[in-house]
Amino acid sequence: MNATPRLVEVRQHVLKNNDVVARALRSRFDETGTFVISLVSSPGAGKTMFLETVLKQLRGQYRVAALVGDLATDNDARRLARSEVPVKQITTGAVCHLEAAMVRDALEEWKPENLDLLFIENVGNLVCPATFDLGENLRLVLFSVTEGEDKPLKYPTIFNTADVAIITKMDLAGAVEFDAATAHGNIHGVRPGMRIFEVSAKKGQGMPEWYEFLAAELRRHRGLSLK
Repeated sequence: MNATPRLVEVRQHVLKNNDVVARALRSRFDETGTFVISLVSSPGAGKTMFLETVLKQLRGQYRVAALVGDLATDNDARRLARSEVPVKQITTGAVCHLEAAMVRDALEEWKPENLDLLFIENVGNLVCPATFDLGENLRLVLFSVTEGEDKPLKYPTIFNTADVAIITKMDLAGAVEFDAATAHGNIHGVRPGMRIFEVSAKKGQGMPEWYEFLAAELRRHRGLSLK
């Protein structure tokens, strides 16, 4: 017996329920004025180092916190805790992505109205997270120079559902002969006009431009919230 129709039905039900929770989360964040940024990448792209650097930079300017998704360990959460901002682990078990209900449940002990910025680090995966809305305002997709220029072509869905592309580990670009022009062309071939940042969290390259962009997005969000 072909089980495909049943699998499609179950998946549609899961996505529908997720969207309901995500809309409720987004409304809640809008009410509290909390700007939410999610980060998606494959394992080893430098997502955690990027986020740790960002948290350390922003903690003196904004009320900031982070939720971290992982299949089993709390390694990333413990690492991010070094930034001295509130961090909470979401252990997903066999689930290869975060879902809106997981975010909602993780926030039970927190008050979003006390946060200016909330970062959500998704499980390392460029496939499953693409179709799951988390109620975020801004979704970042990250890939490193060591992964090659064709990442957007291999995983077009996540680039189509993200708002900004971050190319990480630019300090290694020369060593791995990374072709930035080709990478940009591939990103825009999938998502025309997508905003791209080339950064090295380790060396600081490109980070000031990213912070300026984020500050502008936060100001714009606050302006919309006041209308």
